[in-house]
Amino acid sequence: MEQREAQWGFLFISPWIIGLAVFYAFPIVASLLLTFFDASLTGAERNFTFIGLDNWIRFFNDPMAWKALGVTVRFTLLTLPVGIFVPLAVALVLNSKALVAPGLFRVLWFLPYVIPFVAGIIGWLGVIGQNGPLNTLIELFGVQDAPLWTNDPGLIYPALVLMGIWGIGSAIVVYLSGLGGVPTELYEAAMVDGAGWWASLRHITLPMITPVIFYNLILGVAGSLQYFLVPQVLNGGNGNPEGSTLFFNIYLFKSFFTYQDPSYGATLAWVLFLITLGLSLILFGTQKRWVYYAGGDR
Repeated sequence: MEQREAQWGFLFISPWIIGLAVFYAFPIVASLLLTFFDASLTGAERNFTFIGLDNWIRFFNDPMAWKALGVTVRFTLLTLPVGIFVPLAVALVLNSKALVAPGLFRVLWFLPYVIPFVAGIIGWLGVIGQNGPLNTLIELFGVQDAPLWTNDPGLIYPALVLMGIWGIGSAIVVYLSGLGGVPTELYEAAMVDGAGWWASLRHITLPMITPVIFYNLILGVAGSLQYFLVPQVLNGGNGNPEGSTLFFNIYLFKSFFTYQDPSYGATLAWVLFLITLGLSLILFGTQKRWVYYAGGDR
């Protein structure tokens, strides 16, 4: 009977297993093997030649790759705290009992997340454009020369972060689910002890939702390192202004499709994977010190 149940179980999940093997496992293995070959599509001769570690050595000697990696790291250090704490602050407000019609505000905050992202980017370009509403508002405060948000290397990152806040609805929902799981008796006991709002937030709310914060942190790190769509729509991935938007994923994409070099593009993809994996392992290694799991040892 157990064998029969196992056979039927594998039969029912076989479409998923086949899809995993064909559309995920096989491309992953193929891309790894591709890093050890020269499969350039440029030139008259298109050979598929084994070259060993030449693509990996090329990466370490490629100044453009390191520049793109530096751009990605700088942007991650700027956008990651915003992506973690702004949704948390909004979720705390939406979870407040003093808020009137909380359901309406939750829907309004989540709606931008379901809007096609390309349409949202185009809309934001109109908002932060030279004659857009944002510059018009700034000029009301006496600023004569309105900033060129997307053409100034010093302002492009704040502009990109501002666009990113548009899509924090998913993180807000995750935080709200975590806040809803905090036992109310903890707040009642803290109130009896004379704890105020700040003490309750610091000693009860934040420690109890650290698993949710950790979850959003992992997703935030992976998402920031793979940042692609906004700069690609913004300026076609050309890196303007002054190379400040040449993100690693943009350079990876250009290596694949613009330079017609899938071998080196696969190498860059694996470099990005290894960096993301390394950072994730570091974060998982530190979680025992600050993440609280109910029913755990700490």
